[in-house]
Amino acid sequence: MKGISVKQAAEIVGGRLSGSGDAGRELMGLVIDSRNVQTGFAFAAMAGERVDGHDYVNKAFELGASCCMVERDIPNAPGCLIVVDSTAKAMARLAEAYRKTLNIPVIGITGSVGKTTAKEMISAVLSQRFKVLKTDKNFNNELGVPLTIFRIEPEHEAAVIEMGISDFGEMSRLARMVRPTDAVYTLIGNAHLDRLHDRPGVFKAKTEMLEYMPNDGTVFLNADDDLLSVSDCRQNRVLYGLGENAEVRAENVKYESAVMQSCDIISGLRRIHISIPAYGRHMVYAALEGAAVGMKFGLSDDEIIRGIASYETVGRRANVIDTGYITIIDDCYNANPDSVKCAIDSMCASEGRKVCVLGDMLEMGTARAERHAYIGRYAVSHGVELMLCVGEMSENTVCAAQSITALHFDSNEQLIAALPKLIKKGDTVLVKASHSMKLEEISEALKLLK
Repeated sequence: MKGISVKQAAEIVGGRLSGSGDAGRELMGLVIDSRNVQTGFAFAAMAGERVDGHDYVNKAFELGASCCMVERDIPNAPGCLIVVDSTAKAMARLAEAYRKTLNIPVIGITGSVGKTTAKEMISAVLSQRFKVLKTDKNFNNELGVPLTIFRIEPEHEAAVIEMGISDFGEMSRLARMVRPTDAVYTLIGNAHLDRLHDRPGVFKAKTEMLEYMPNDGTVFLNADDDLLSVSDCRQNRVLYGLGENAEVRAENVKYESAVMQSCDIISGLRRIHISIPAYGRHMVYAALEGAAVGMKFGLSDDEIIRGIASYETVGRRANVIDTGYITIIDDCYNANPDSVKCAIDSMCASEGRKVCVLGDMLEMGTARAERHAYIGRYAVSHGVELMLCVGEMSENTVCAAQSITALHFDSNEQLIAALPKLIKKGDTVLVKASHSMKLEEISEALKLLK
């Protein structure tokens, strides 16, 4: 983040300069964790429930901060302060202003499922030719997005920014900062329904992004999604998917192993045979997203092949672990009906007895009981042989899956205690739930089985 001085930043955010120091000093970056301050960085003090960043202002100056953005004066502060009503809103205004100084492609990624996977895959492909900045970790919300924008430096030739929302108007606020030149929509699913109500509501909220894109931008849409495939926009549209309606499509999908699959990507007369070093049918869509964006930016077949081959799984997203006793599909990061269905589909293409360890899916709206029951029926119809569930809502999943062995547990601890008697050598075990259910505890216990 270069080209904006402390004084200019104060003017942009409508803040009041206070304290001492050089207001003409250029900002080199902005962080909200004082431990990440480097020389020339700005530190934005956030008042949280457990930690108040204002208590670390002096520490930030000791580490070389050029200024601190605060919501109240700090007596005897040894540097420049920008005093604002809200540091979060000030960060958004500053990010919007900084983004306008940049002249590089910015690809915005959104959808109900697969945003992070798409971000990683597209970055892997574009990095074969360009210096790419991508969203770090899960910084895809109204605090994370500005921090991502502030990390864009003059050497970057493209940025891939993940954008996650849970309410109407939120995407507009994100897109006002990001101003994507291009956008990728992964899937419109049943997520955050407490506020977005239903899939048309999710679609409406996600497509707020398009208002902040240029007319000559390109929007990449999942052709196999019934809402996205027929959506209209003033930008250029590219459909990707498995069907004949897709302009960039996959054929001859083959599972080579639990952690490798291959397919042919077809676009007009162009045919590219690729290998995907990751588990799950959703990875074919990620490869299509990477290839479609790569084609738009002029990458060669070899560059696209190398980019897809360089993809690495992030965290607990469909991470396949062969313990020598069982195969674990650790997918504990998050869950909604669409992502759980996709995970079950992928698992059922694997070897061994199919076992699901499932927890509650959160933010499912008023129909949450039926949505959990639907997963139980879906699992049975797709070959799952044993289901172990934990969580209040997951009782509905168990009740709907009574034609197989389906058990409900009151806690993770109870489920873990039962694992040695229930899990057999050679099983393939999917572990999936919303992140707050902490099913990673169960994944770790599964690793210890012998």
